[in-house]
Amino acid sequence: MKILVVGAGATGGYFGGRLLESGEDVTFLVRKARAEVLARNGLQIRSPAGDAALPSPPTVQASSLKDGYDLIIVSCKAYHLPQVIEDMAPAVGAHTAILPLLNGMRHLDLLDARFGAAHVLGGQCIIAATLDAEGVVRHLNQSHSLTFGERDGSRSSRVERIAQAMSNARFEPRLSTSILQDMWDKWVFLASLAGITCLMRASVGDIVAVPGGERATLDLFKDCRRVAQAHGYAPSDVVLERGRSVLTEPGSALSASMMRDLERGGAVEADHVIGDLLMRGEAAGLELPMLRLAYTHLKAYEARRGRA
Repeated sequence: MKILVVGAGATGGYFGGRLLESGEDVTFLVRKARAEVLARNGLQIRSPAGDAALPSPPTVQASSLKDGYDLIIVSCKAYHLPQVIEDMAPAVGAHTAILPLLNGMRHLDLLDARFGAAHVLGGQCIIAATLDAEGVVRHLNQSHSLTFGERDGSRSSRVERIAQAMSNARFEPRLSTSILQDMWDKWVFLASLAGITCLMRASVGDIVAVPGGERATLDLFKDCRRVAQAHGYAPSDVVLERGRSVLTEPGSALSASMMRDLERGGAVEADHVIGDLLMRGEAAGLELPMLRLAYTHLKAYEARRGRA
């Protein structure tokens, strides 16, 4: 299977690197500067699951891209997706499968509109990773799962081939027959975590330790859950209980990567993770006061950042 990984940052570098390490035919679509770092230093992964040093990994730039790829893995930030779509377009052939690992659902609409829904799988990953100043991919915890599947729930020959290609890689692949439910479950949790930690500029443990903190957290979680329910993807009782437990754990140092991006003055995925969920909920006639507050807060941050 010929695989194109869009980007070689924390997520793309980790999963693409693990596939390359296992012997798969992987090429990274990267900018010139990243290509130079990879040519000079190789792709370096530091992980509790085992380090990897991959010298001179195959790279290509958008200007030289051609079709012929069986699978394209997309793992960019949501605000880069419009440009990524144009960059990767020459690689999409008649039988190419596109596996996006972005959060939420808005990216499916954009990819469907550009390439057709038949090309686009559902997917998600759970990993905490970062790209350090030297260009090393640093995996920060034990989680490194990648879930994918046909959006209609079928076990097609192409997803079976993808599962086989991933079977020897040092991460946890899972072929799902309910990938849209999986994606909604993650979205509900992530929007709740990002919304509350950004609003409070604090970790879960700090928020629930103060008066009103736990109630605010659970009210936001309820808003997010109601949107999923209105669209036919209500989280199961098991998923809800797990989410409540994580979001209200005393002493937890957990915060969303969006909060860390916000605190360092960086760009945030306000529209893709929070705004799109709010829009879908309000289109279904829901009143979502905590979700609206979380979105307004993030848009005010973006306005201030843009002015600065």
